[in-house]
Amino acid sequence: MGMRRRSFLKLGVLGAAVLAAGGAVYRLVRGPAPPGRFVLDGEARAALAAIVPAMLGSALTRDATARAAALDGAIAGVDTAIRGLPLAAQQEVQDLFGLLALAPARRFVAGVHGGWLDAEPAQVAAFLQSWRTHRLATLQTAYLALHDLILGAWYADAAHWAAIGYPGPLPELSA
Repeated sequence: MGMRRRSFLKLGVLGAAVLAAGGAVYRLVRGPAPPGRFVLDGEARAALAAIVPAMLGSALTRDATARAAALDGAIAGVDTAIRGLPLAAQQEVQDLFGLLALAPARRFVAGVHGGWLDAEPAQVAAFLQSWRTHRLATLQTAYLALHDLILGAWYADAAHWAAIGYPGPLPELSA
């Protein structure tokens, strides 16, 4: 049992190092972000454009025009949600998107061989499922961060409340 635990810990440290290295290389290649501010650049937007439909599934409409508008709104909502996080958390999310943007890291940790714009929905869904159930807690945490940011941003929009039966906040009682 001790050997299995030791191997698990080594894999956890390796996974954390890969995520950190990917984020560091991304920052070196892309240049520093403005101080104290998350930047959702083109590569991160492309990753979200592939990941959001896989996360939201049938919640996104099939109508192409409405779907594109809803996808843009969801990505903008994720950006807003990230900017509301503490600066340290913003940096961690920036590192995650950096990892997903770099081709070698994207291939290694997500299994997406081409760019995000060319990724097949089934390929993206498989990557998300593998992170969701991965034995490395670092990848599970990364999945949960994406999940919470995307679904949180989606359902923060009052336009989507009816789909889940949420009537909205209760009216305030006047004294």
